[in-house]
Formats: sequence, structure tokens, C-alpha cells
Amino acid sequence: MNNIITNIKALQEETLLNLKNSKANNTVRAYKSDFKDFGFFCSQRGLKSLPTEPKIVSLYLTHLSTKDAKISTLRRRLVSIGIIHKLKGYYLDTKHPSIIENIMGIKRRKGSIQIAKKPILINNLKKIINVIDEENKEEIKKFRNRSIILIGFSGGFRRNEIVSIDYDDLDFVTEGLKIKLKRSKTDQFGEGTLKGLPYFENSQYCPVLSLQKWIEISKINSGPLFRRFTKGSKLSEKRLTDQTVALLIKEYLNLAGIDSKNYSGHSLRSGFATSAAESGAEERSIMAMTGHKSTEMVRRYIKEANLFKNNALNKIKI
Repeated sequence: MNNIITNIKALQEETLLNLKNSKANNTVRAYKSDFKDFGFFCSQRGLKSLPTEPKIVSLYLTHLSTKDAKISTLRRRLVSIGIIHKLKGYYLDTKHPSIIENIMGIKRRKGSIQIAKKPILINNLKKIINVIDEENKEEIKKFRNRSIILIGFSGGFRRNEIVSIDYDDLDFVTEGLKIKLKRSKTDQFGEGTLKGLPYFENSQYCPVLSLQKWIEISKINSGPLFRRFTKGSKLSEKRLTDQTVALLIKEYLNLAGIDSKNYSGHSLRSGFATSAAESGAEERSIMAMTGHKSTEMVRRYIKEANLFKNNALNKIKI
């Protein structure tokens, strides 16, 4: 009997570990952060957050809408609340009419247009690299920063993917560079993705040559590819954070005389997709590089890229 109880406890512990590892760490942290806000809302009003009821969730979503939260934020918070309930062993009907109808009403009253962050297109990318090259900094810092920007853009990487690259993920070949992406947002089980970056005709903006120079100067031969500097421009062993990528983008946009307010770390990725679409790249080719699983976002980039190309006003002569 005791053996059976011990086995059940071991299975329970193993099951909890599986549940915790079913989502990426960043995803779990986001769920917890969202649920913390919901918990705070409930505690202030004497409501129960766990387990809760659909009508309480609906009130919370209405509260968020009065704070001008986006529809996408409301949907994400709803998912987070539902996931936390599942992980804790509670059932919550997140598709209850009181929730779904409320979201539809909010959407109809307030609209759901989202102001997306601007993509960094070719002209601005070149301005950023020019600013880095002209900067009065040590070569090692300049080549780290320019490599981050060029690799991020040309590979259509998310900012957390850029900083996750290790030296061993690189394979320089005759045609250019192969980068093994071990895990991404759309590859939660770590099956891996292989991206190919060819040499550019213009060597100044070539991500492959820039990265080769960075490796040569930094003398990195294992571990994280992009690292932090300590005082005195000494390269540390510590991996850069994805927030650093966003800060670098904003810093160099401002130095290039471009208002950085509507740009973010995502601007490199969206910049690649939009620029590729403008150049006539096929939808599937863009998706193969960015790793998008759905065509919805890629088609949005293509639509924006063709906004003036296929404009009916081009046929009107005034």
C-alpha cells in the first residue's frame, strides 16, 4: 500500500513538472504577470480571483477597457487567467457568453485598430549602421552592435532569438552563414530552425562579414554570441538581454535623427518582412525566414509594402 502511495506521489510530482514545462519560461512569466493584475483588481473589490467566475472576469475586462487597454491586451489577459486556473486544477469557462459578448461589445464600441510599431526599412537600416560606424567608440563595441542590428534584420529574428544565439549555432559556408535557432516562440518544443544568410554585395551592410569581424575581435569561440561589456569595455561571459536589443535600436535611431517613439525591438523583424515584400519576395519565402506559422501577419506586411505599388490612384492622371 505504501509503495502505491509513493508511486502516486512521484507521478503527481512528475505531472506537475510536465505542466510547468509545457510552456516556455517567458510565457509562464507573462501569464503570472497578467494574473497578478487580475488578482489585484479582485482583492481591491472583495472578489475571488482563484477560482473565479465568468462574471468577475467580465467585470475585469470592462475595467481594463475603461483604462484604454487594447482588445489584444484583453484577450491575452483572458487567456492568462484561464491558463492559471488550469494549472491550479480549476475549471473556468473563458468562452462563457458573459465574457465573449462583453468583449464583442467593447470591440464594437471602442474599435480594435492597433497602432503597430514601425518597421525599420532599408534606408533607415543603412542610416543606423552608418551612425554606428561613425561613432567614437571602441571597435569591439561597434562591431557587436552593428552585428546585432544586421543579424536581427536579415534573419527576421525576434529580439529574444537574437540574444539566444550561441557560437556553436553558427556555420559559415561558401554561400554565407547558417544559423541554428534552437527554440523560438513558434517552436516551443525545441525542434530547431535553420536560417541561411547569404553574403551581401555591399560589404558595409553585410551581416555575415560583420559577424565574422565581431567574432575575430571578440575572440569568442564558445557560449553566448552577443554579450555584455563590463567597465573598461571588457567583454563578459554574460549573455545580453533582449531588452538591450530594443534599447540599442532606439539609441541609434535617435542618433540617426529618426524619432524612435514608434519603433521597438520588433522593428527589425517587421522591417525584414516588409522590405522583402517590397522587393517581391513570395509569402512562403518570408515565412520560411521569419518562422511565422500563420499567414495573417505576413500578409499584413505584404499589404503595407504594396500600399502604393498597387494603389488605384496611380491610374488617375491629374
